[in-house]
Amino acid sequence: MYDDIRMGDVVQMRKPHPCGSSQWEVVRLGADIGIRCSGCGRRVLLPRRQFTRQVKGLVRRGDPPDQPRNWHS
Repeated sequence: MYDDIRMGDVVQMRKPHPCGSSQWEVVRLGADIGIRCSGCGRRVLLPRRQFTRQVKGLVRRGDPPDQPRNWHS
């Protein structure tokens, strides 16, 4: 299971896409996870639970999240 998801992560899914690629880039985070196929560019929106079950592994880590800002300084 893959819980620490970041924007820009490239993951390998269990089943390949019909274009033949099994690598996807994370493009949206929230209750649903948006991913884009690295082969053909197709975008898919998956519920977070389904996404975590279908991920086989992490191929490349995305950028680290921005540091929280102190708005009151």
